[in-house]
Amino acid sequence: MHVDHLVFAAGPEGLQATSDRLGELLGAQFKDGGFHPRFGTRMHLLPLAAGRYLEVVEVLDHPAAEKAVYGQAVRARSEMGGGWMGWAVTVDDLAPVEERLERQAVMGSRHFPDGRLLEWQQIGIKGLMADPQLPYFVKWLSDEDVLPSALEGDIKLVEMDIAGSTSRVADWLGVEIGDEVDGVRIEFSAPNGMPGIDKVQFEVPGKGIVTI
Repeated sequence: MHVDHLVFAAGPEGLQATSDRLGELLGAQFKDGGFHPRFGTRMHLLPLAAGRYLEVVEVLDHPAAEKAVYGQAVRARSEMGGGWMGWAVTVDDLAPVEERLERQAVMGSRHFPDGRLLEWQQIGIKGLMADPQLPYFVKWLSDEDVLPSALEGDIKLVEMDIAGSTSRVADWLGVEIGDEVDGVRIEFSAPNGMPGIDKVQFEVPGKGIVTI
């Protein structure tokens, strides 16, 4: 199980301005990641170290966004002002997850600005919407050269502070977890309102620890 990426929903200022703001904090520039035709969303991404990335996502005025659970989740978080929406883990086999959650994974895809296609399966967005401390699960289907992990960055994801429960997340993941998952520290605190990611720490070359 690999902590693959974090998702940050654009605020009222829009995708570009949100990406620029986060990029300034992290001393890096986000890339245009294209759009998700099945979800009615588009995204910018920042490659991180260890095969991870940070995604900033925006919902579009598109019929798919009304039907797709992912599009609904992005819209809901953006309408709350934007911010941390969730995190995703990759697994080699989604069958045990499908059995545990009693639902089927859905196909996802993203068209790069240059026309290339990235495809995957995902499951768990409904759980994230109901309880935002929970990650969703991804299985990549495309060749390695088009995966986000191919764009290795030098910013390290160090820690996630999550309002929630270790036992709840462990049950959801189907594995025991300690103070970290896949090398990323996770600090849990009792929710004071909605559960979910409160803040994230990154280790940035030349800047040290940056907290968002």
